Amino acid sequence: MPVPLPSPSPAAPPAYLNAVGTAVPDHDIHTAFIAWARARTDSRSTKVFDRMASRSGIAHRWSVLPPTAAGGSPVDDAGFYATEPHPGTAARMTLYAEHAPELAIRAIAALRDRIAIDGITHLVVASCTGFVAPGIDQIIARRLGLSSSVERLLIGFMGCYAAIVALRSARHIVRSEPSARVLVVTVELSTLHLQPANDIEALLAMLQFGDGAAAALVTADAAGFALEAPFAASLPDSETLIRWDVTDAGFAMHLSGEVPGRIAAALSDAAFRTVVSDGRPPESIDGWAVHAGGRSILDAVEHAMHLNPDALAASRRVLADNGNMSSATLMFVFEALLKGPPIGHGVALAFGPGLAAEGFGFRSAP
Repeated sequence: MPVPLPSPSPAAPPAYLNAVGTAVPDHDIHTAFIAWARARTDSRSTKVFDRMASRSGIAHRWSVLPPTAAGGSPVDDAGFYATEPHPGTAARMTLYAEHAPELAIRAIAALRDRIAIDGITHLVVASCTGFVAPGIDQIIARRLGLSSSVERLLIGFMGCYAAIVALRSARHIVRSEPSARVLVVTVELSTLHLQPANDIEALLAMLQFGDGAAAALVTADAAGFALEAPFAASLPDSETLIRWDVTDAGFAMHLSGEVPGRIAAALSDAAFRTVVSDGRPPESIDGWAVHAGGRSILDAVEHAMHLNPDALAASRRVLADNGNMSSATLMFVFEALLKGPPIGHGVALAFGPGLAAEGFGFRSAP
């Protein structure tokens, strides 16, 4: 007697990024940082710094550190970084514990202006610029009045691609629990980690970073962007190119000038390019959500993938208005794309410590 074959498992339902809300602090510190950094370089390095700063594609970066009573920046007299040695890690973490939840709540309020966020079942929070326990996931949940039964996930210290990991985790949750309503929050306070560097590479790395937060709702409701298959890859022999070292004086970012070239080389490899584009010709992809890690990184992706000059317009606009906000940056790009025309085949892509690439496909809901 033949044995009946098992019935195929039902396909998991799609998960959708329904909406995104964002927030930045009120204090623009970009111009003040440039003046501070120029004063730390010799005449030859100043010329290089000026050229790179003018080509950075960044016009504004925002900080939770307030202006001084006289209206000055954190590096001016009476500012947080007015004297050296700069405040230690404990003082910086005290500010993180105060300001990170506040900025996250502002982003959630912006999300609530776009979509109802009642009935949250899961909270996923990504942040790599601070540590506090109880974690900011618990602080945010408490301030929102979420039920203690809400499941929480805190993604820490993964850097610029943590938004991919957070949204991917939300996708897995919704596909396994179709009734789930997942609140995803990314919040980064990079300006808490200024370092008294004099070398040009370190100063140019710090030139990129600002503070920001974003919040998103992921559910099985067919609205916004469908989150499709994720991918992940590490570039060989590159683990020292992006580092985030915890020191007694904050977190020290190391961002090698080799990063754009290594990204371009990786994307020039046919096998890697196939993974990123899900086997599609790059020209058939009509939506690119690329982490705005810097102009040179966006240029590397654009040239290696042979994209139209306007393909990364959303990423470049986010970079100009906010700089690199680590994990929050990609969410700002999604916010911009959600306001645009429908996307048939999209790719989200971010690079971070490792040097690793993370991403997924996406498309507009029917």
